[in-house]
Amino acid sequence: MSTTHDTEALAPELAPAASPAAPAAPAAPSRTDEGATGVAFSRRASCGLVTIEPFAADPYAVCLRRWLAHPASAAWQMAGLSTDEVRAYLAAIDADPHQQAWLGRVDGEPTFFVETYDPAEVLLTEVHDAEPGDVGMHLLVAPPRGQRVHGLTSAVMASVVDFVFEIERARRIVVEPDVTNDRIAAKNDEVGFRALGDVELPDKTARLSVLTRHDRAAAHLAPGPVDWAHRHLVTKALSEFAHERLIAPVADDDAATAPAVDDDDADAAATDGAWRVALDHDGHRIDYRFTARRLTLEHWAIDDTTVTRTIDDRPEPLDALALVVELDDLLGIPESLLATYLEEVSSTLASAAYKRHRGGPTAERLTTADFQTVEAAMTEGHPGFVANAGRIGLGLDEFHAFAPEAAAPVRLVWLAARRSVTHLALGAGLDERTLWQAELGPSTVARFDATLAAKGLDPAGFHYLPVHPWQWQHRVSISFAPDVARRDLVLLGEGDDTYQAQQSIRTFANRSRPDRHYVKTALAIQNMGFVRGLSPAYMRPTPAINDWVHDLVHTDATLQEARFRVLRERASVGYTGDAYHLTTTSSPHRKMIAALWRESPVPLVGPGERLATMAALLHRDGAGDALASALVKASGLSAEDWLRSYLHAYLRPVVHCLRAHDLAFMPHGENVILVLEGCVPTAAFMKDIGEEIVVVAPREVPEAVRRTVHPVDDREKALAVFTDVFDGVFRHLAAILDGDGVLPAARFWALVAECVERHADEHPDLPGSVDLRAARFDHSCLNRLQLRDTRQMVDLAAQSSSLIFAGTLANPIAR
Repeated sequence: MSTTHDTEALAPELAPAASPAAPAAPAAPSRTDEGATGVAFSRRASCGLVTIEPFAADPYAVCLRRWLAHPASAAWQMAGLSTDEVRAYLAAIDADPHQQAWLGRVDGEPTFFVETYDPAEVLLTEVHDAEPGDVGMHLLVAPPRGQRVHGLTSAVMASVVDFVFEIERARRIVVEPDVTNDRIAAKNDEVGFRALGDVELPDKTARLSVLTRHDRAAAHLAPGPVDWAHRHLVTKALSEFAHERLIAPVADDDAATAPAVDDDDADAAATDGAWRVALDHDGHRIDYRFTARRLTLEHWAIDDTTVTRTIDDRPEPLDALALVVELDDLLGIPESLLATYLEEVSSTLASAAYKRHRGGPTAERLTTADFQTVEAAMTEGHPGFVANAGRIGLGLDEFHAFAPEAAAPVRLVWLAARRSVTHLALGAGLDERTLWQAELGPSTVARFDATLAAKGLDPAGFHYLPVHPWQWQHRVSISFAPDVARRDLVLLGEGDDTYQAQQSIRTFANRSRPDRHYVKTALAIQNMGFVRGLSPAYMRPTPAINDWVHDLVHTDATLQEARFRVLRERASVGYTGDAYHLTTTSSPHRKMIAALWRESPVPLVGPGERLATMAALLHRDGAGDALASALVKASGLSAEDWLRSYLHAYLRPVVHCLRAHDLAFMPHGENVILVLEGCVPTAAFMKDIGEEIVVVAPREVPEAVRRTVHPVDDREKALAVFTDVFDGVFRHLAAILDGDGVLPAARFWALVAECVERHADEHPDLPGSVDLRAARFDHSCLNRLQLRDTRQMVDLAAQSSSLIFAGTLANPIAR
């Protein structure tokens, strides 16, 4: 049995008051339906797969005796018990209907001991005014042997709290730690416990505390996590606003005369030093100071621990919202939209605080983690956008239920949509019956049919349509109430499969059946410059567009050699029977009831291959360790060979599609899924095809694909690589590998140039008009788009005309 666990506050989190000689205390008011040996609770946490099961004295009494004998478990006052006495203690718990003992495992290894009890019946009967639904809890995490696992205790405690709420059906969780145990107090505060007061128990003065679901939901909104989030977001804002030339840091040693960083300085070598941003706001002098390296592509790698803020030379705390207000004149946010942008920043802060509070797997652990564990562990979102988790419209409980970082299980709501006012578009070789049988299963289809028949409706007159639970609650049932009432839309209930929200928040991966398709739904919240709806009109040709791109990729020898593939959006459905579609006014209301199904990559990989979002290459864990650096270290390859493999899988196909087919993707981290062999990227899947591919030159395409044709000049064509890959991905990755001492930035860009040049040499027949080794390229700025109009930062029908440029950047692979 492995006991190499870090308990941080190694002693039990919540020690029982009962003495070993009188073990008739703590217990649970209810038992599970799993049976004496079945798993009652299973949850994937940052430390791994956490499971909880009824504690069996045989064979775990010996294990528990060893845990209790450890000096750090002194608060349990059970260090001297023999194995037989531990068995007797467990037998007394098992005989009491008001208590229960539980064994917790992490990735199958016994790791913690839990007691739950009814405080109305035991231990607290004289000191606590118990309410219906109160459940008491004690937790003992195994003492470590060997290397500590950072964050284990916090992850275990969070899982135990979820277990007590979900399985024990607690309305409030009650704990009574010793008032002198500061480390336990900190752990209690971490999950949101509120102290009710101090009470006298036979062997201690206890701090009686309770936790409700509301307390739990807001636990991350505490000074520690939020202060960290402010520092993180202020650092990012200073870095990205400087990169987009909205602000101009100057050398701090001579701020009055040091030259501002401008377009003429873009070719400068990496510059280390102290920097300053000086502002005048509302009659006050405000200074931000920090140390940073200014790298290729005007990337500001700021050391967040050095960032300070002063107002009239007085130190002030970092505040991301205050920074936006202080920079208002420079950012150019329309006055009518400033509050909306501030709300998106505030929501992004809350998300960052949640991720910090939750913790997550270490970078080292993520090198071997499964696909969805990596997906849920991502902390940054889009690396360029400052306000990248706006999510205006989600409440606190909904954040915990639907945010990608919460990784909570979600069941989609299904509607029947009247066929005469609904379209269902299917990809080549797919028919409606096959879609429903594959994605829902025969029993669910039969249940949905029966629901319609019971209402006197013919199932043949309807399409099935999945809806985000939030969308049903807040939009469909309200804004489309007449449609529901006249049964053009019929509620069928939840599906049987459990899904997990992906980084894009409105797309779900099937956790019950990973081989089944992703489902992308409309979600009418405001997030990163758009209301995240799905247009039925836009969805109609989506499968045809995907089939066209798939066939192009599948028949191209260069792309096949690189093992480059697209995840096809195989079907789409959209409802248009509402009053909003009777008007000629385009509005978000016409994008609220639609969905699509996208292939899952899970059944498309072979033995020994793993999947990971490409966003993971820019991820740092809670300790600041980079996953990309950890992957290089664990790969067994040199950093150069590791990068060559990645560039061959990702950059080469993107360049080839642009040069050979005038086809541009939106290849940012969330839109690419890497195939890893060991820890080496060897292939890639591109997704989000229907909405985001562009054909950038005139060419003959099928009628359904014509909406993707938007010819631009050769200079703008090149931005599909310069902006989306070099500036959007490689700028950050090069800084990470350089800063971690894994690969110098100059060598990184030399290998990028090598990849581009090799492709050109191997394809001399392709047009050379798109010059990826030009001296400079136009500096297209993403934050400027959002700052201009946070409601809709780009016109999807005319994206080229929506771009905002800030001069040019020096091309790091120029000849």
